[in-house]
Amino acid sequence: MTATQGPAARQAGPILELDDLGVVFTTETGEVPAVRGVSLRVAPGETLALVGESGSGKSTIALAAMGLLSGNARATGSAVIAGTEVVGAREGELAALRGRTASMVFQEPATALDPLTRVGRQIAEVIRNHRDVSAKEAAEEAVALLRKVGIPEPEKRATAYPFQLSGGQRQRVVIAMAIANDPALLIADEPTTALDVTVQAEILDLLRRLAAETGTGVLLVTHNMGVVADFADRVAVMYHGEIVETGPVEDVLLRPSHDYTRRLLAAVPRLSVAEADKAAPAPAAAKTPDTEPVAELRDVCVVFGRGRNAVRALDGVSLAVHPGQTLGLVGESGSGKSTASRVALGLIAPTSGTVSLFGNDLARTRARARRALRAGIGVVLQDPVASLDARMTVGECVAEPLRVHRAKLSAKDRRDKVAAVLDRVRLPREVADRAPRELSGGQRQRVSLARALVLEPRLLVADEPTSALDVSVQQAVLEVISELQDELGFACLFVSHDLAVVQHFAQRVVVLRGGRIQEQGPTGETLLHPETDYTRGLLAAVPVPDPVVQRARRAERLAALAAGRTEARA
Repeated sequence: MTATQGPAARQAGPILELDDLGVVFTTETGEVPAVRGVSLRVAPGETLALVGESGSGKSTIALAAMGLLSGNARATGSAVIAGTEVVGAREGELAALRGRTASMVFQEPATALDPLTRVGRQIAEVIRNHRDVSAKEAAEEAVALLRKVGIPEPEKRATAYPFQLSGGQRQRVVIAMAIANDPALLIADEPTTALDVTVQAEILDLLRRLAAETGTGVLLVTHNMGVVADFADRVAVMYHGEIVETGPVEDVLLRPSHDYTRRLLAAVPRLSVAEADKAAPAPAAAKTPDTEPVAELRDVCVVFGRGRNAVRALDGVSLAVHPGQTLGLVGESGSGKSTASRVALGLIAPTSGTVSLFGNDLARTRARARRALRAGIGVVLQDPVASLDARMTVGECVAEPLRVHRAKLSAKDRRDKVAAVLDRVRLPREVADRAPRELSGGQRQRVSLARALVLEPRLLVADEPTSALDVSVQQAVLEVISELQDELGFACLFVSHDLAVVQHFAQRVVVLRGGRIQEQGPTGETLLHPETDYTRGLLAAVPVPDPVVQRARRAERLAALAAGRTEARA
């Protein structure tokens, strides 16, 4: 099959066939079954979504289909890609298959790309590994692929290193590599999880167009039901290593037959949109709390670099978060959300403007006093694996803030405080003696939350704390934060690209774009009746877990984009 062959050249039967596939992992404590008796098919040009909670076996199936299981895994049954049996195949056969007949798009492009090699060269290498073309021809094809996946100035970007590109651009590079040899099957494992809603919509549009143009079959592994509604033709629901329900996307999402599917869908935060009720009046504006802000930015500007290379990350930003209140910061990647949160934490000094923390002007606060102020802040980051020290036990990770800020506490008092905060985040006390790697993703995020709350802070800063979690675990983590906020009364600065989560979780919202505030106000008013086209565009890009509604929303969004491009050309 050449790179120019299209749908007509595809085989008539399924591109992917799994029959009674099983996967068992050998561990120190014995064999652990991860996948049991899975059978499914993916036809040319079809997208099958594989959904379920963390640990259900979704990614294991994707890796087994590509022959990429770890050395302690044993696969049984059958996995056939375009007539080639993968289970038991020799490595040479698999190497010829991967990147040619079947390709994979991984969740995190930063780990899939070589940081020391220019992106054009990485794409060209994939081409030359499977086709007899010159280096010049491969380089030209690499530029053409970058153009095809919507990278601006592809000739220039081909010479860039991965770190010089945005997250959305890196994901497009990974997709360019995956489609470089016109594969019959594309396996996409959480390809949009870390992307903001507008980039996610663009990536899904791109994958949808590529599947339609080339007849490529797609196996989509995801926990985002909105993405499933927007992109999939059929859905297979996994629970404890088994498929419990499968069928057309409308049947599974709108008329689920299995109790687990119903529970999974019930946990999905749903974006409320004013279009659902055209006559809905604007909600009354929530009153600004009378209490003094816990953290406040006044006309803050942040400039990185100097001269021509200077980047204005924040431009005249003013916001405040009050005790007992959650303030959501939303916007696209590069909008300034994380920069604003770091300024509030005192980790980045503003170029101009003032920052107050607990009533203290940080610019006039000495270093020792700043350290005391930071004892009143807890921080929860997006990736608990990176934020927890793998060399420590869970108990040691949670106790670390106590050792830094409460040095006079005895070891027994520290253990008692750790046990108490583990109770608060709904974790059994026994996990204190375990390593972070022995916990699930949701449990690790609760450990991060316990670590942030062990000092009973007045301010919690949560930077994308649930974006990598499946919907049921996400719901549980947010419930814990809400309950503890009601109990302890801390303020919360919540940074997220998930507008549905922000709508359900935050009382007020600030919409950032290019370092400037587009609008801010009570969440219900701002996200139901936005004043700016930018916020309306963000809301339109959010996929909702209803295939019928989502088709209409996608058509409206694409029509608006087309109209905007026509107007810009005029």
